Amino acid sequence: MPLRSTPTARQERLGVELRKMREAAGVTARDAAKLLGIDPAKVSHIEAGRLGVSEERLRRLAAFYQCSDGALIDALSAITHEQRGQGWWEEYRGILPGPLRDLAEMEHHATFLRTIQITHIPGAFQTEDYARTIFNYSFPPLPQTERDARVALRMERQKILQRDEPPPYDAVIHEAALRVRFGGRRVARAQLVRLQELCERPNITMRVIPFEVEEPIGSGHAMHYTGGPVPQLDTVQVDTGTGVIFLDAESLLRKYRMIFDAVKSVALSEAESRDLLHTIIREL
Repeated sequence: MPLRSTPTARQERLGVELRKMREAAGVTARDAAKLLGIDPAKVSHIEAGRLGVSEERLRRLAAFYQCSDGALIDALSAITHEQRGQGWWEEYRGILPGPLRDLAEMEHHATFLRTIQITHIPGAFQTEDYARTIFNYSFPPLPQTERDARVALRMERQKILQRDEPPPYDAVIHEAALRVRFGGRRVARAQLVRLQELCERPNITMRVIPFEVEEPIGSGHAMHYTGGPVPQLDTVQVDTGTGVIFLDAESLLRKYRMIFDAVKSVALSEAESRDLLHTIIREL
């Protein structure tokens, strides 16, 4: 099997979890290689996501590492059956950066979604005009073809909300994001009306942090949290000046869960948030 030059985030995550399992058991890569009858270098490639592993081998390794977490083993086994090229996001390979495709794949498999946004409407809730405005002002400027592709990808990602059984989506949005008129009055109003409609869906919860809140809780913590089938496979996505990054260390996942709960605790109730949204729409 040839090595992958650019493994996906989920392929890398599978390898990372196998490495954690091995290290927790105090087993060397050489011993794992002996069990599978392969070269030790291949174990390193598997743990880096550059080389695939079958479900049978994964379960053999888990047993060898004396891992008793059946739910985690089952979740990792499911990833072994995923093949590159099967997801709709693969259409953007060679067009958009890998992390953007990885995010779409993570959302596709997510059991729940949470987000904190301070200055923008969450991507899953954006209208096409609003999203286009955001990408039109990227710095440095993006080529038109890439801007169009980013908008198309964002619109396609939103289809997870249209499933028969969509994942629960819990959003906390600062009032600033509701009042900034990106794209002008018409685009901003249409965006807020769209958000108002989405708030009526049973799987979507929206709470607003009003300007009146004096505590700076979460002021610098915009993030997107995708829940895995088990907590160990949760992932946090944050935007930086250099692009999208993913965080999955247990300590960071725990930190961002605490941040989300803290930010949510100072936000308005769902009903109060809908009332404030309605007021802002009227003012437009």
